[in-house]
Amino acid sequence: MNDIINQLTTYFSYPFVRYAFIAAILIALCSSLLGVILVLKRFSFIGDGLSHVAFGAMAIAAILSLTNEMLLVMPVTVLCAILLLKQSQAASGVRGDAALAMLSVGAMAVGYLLLNIFSTSANISGDVCSTLFGSTSILTLSRTDILVCVVMSLIVILTFVFMYNRIFAVTFDESFARASGINADACNLLIAVITAVIIVLAMNLVGALLTSALIVFPALSAMRLFAAFRQVMIASALTAVVSAALGITASILFSTPVGATVVVVNAAVFLLCCLFKRA
Repeated sequence: MNDIINQLTTYFSYPFVRYAFIAAILIALCSSLLGVILVLKRFSFIGDGLSHVAFGAMAIAAILSLTNEMLLVMPVTVLCAILLLKQSQAASGVRGDAALAMLSVGAMAVGYLLLNIFSTSANISGDVCSTLFGSTSILTLSRTDILVCVVMSLIVILTFVFMYNRIFAVTFDESFARASGINADACNLLIAVITAVIIVLAMNLVGALLTSALIVFPALSAMRLFAAFRQVMIASALTAVVSAALGITASILFSTPVGATVVVVNAAVFLLCCLFKRA
């Protein structure tokens, strides 16, 4: 036990490990809050689609050798989230899951194709693997990256705190929300933008292919234990934070990929919640 404590103390003495831990906690917290809404509205697959869009934008940013990829990735992902929302509300044309599937697969294919044609690195497979699974990117965060993560997380949390009643109404019954004088379209637009922001932040932790796990697992785990919306939100946040902390710690101790470890811990917690409900 003392060896484990000493090992963790040694690792956490490095700034990049502390940065990774802080980022993981904040990203997991924001993802869990958003996840409850997306799962209840049956929009959970949007996280997977937008993460593929972000992958394509990252590929373009890498080709252009941008110093800060966020300057391109964030606006592109937010724009695609808005377009998907507008398309799902349209009376004609490609609707809902079909539009999401087209955008998801297309962006992933374009991103990988561009990385191969305009390769800026000899290790294309390694770069793609890191982007898709977040194997090393979480350990290369700078102080500026953490500051951006903290600011974005505060905005997301404050949005949920001050707009809780409106978000609650829109999540369960948009018709009732409109009848109550709530601008449901504006709330949906806000949710879409927040989703895009969290997806981009989460890619630094678990990569493009695993971001939807951070959104779905904590929400589903909380729903196994509680029924009230407020209780589910709180339980989802606690579950996500604990899972992220355990995942980062396990990754440090056993030298496993950070993103995959965090997702596996989330899956294990979900299974435990299911067993607890049955018992």
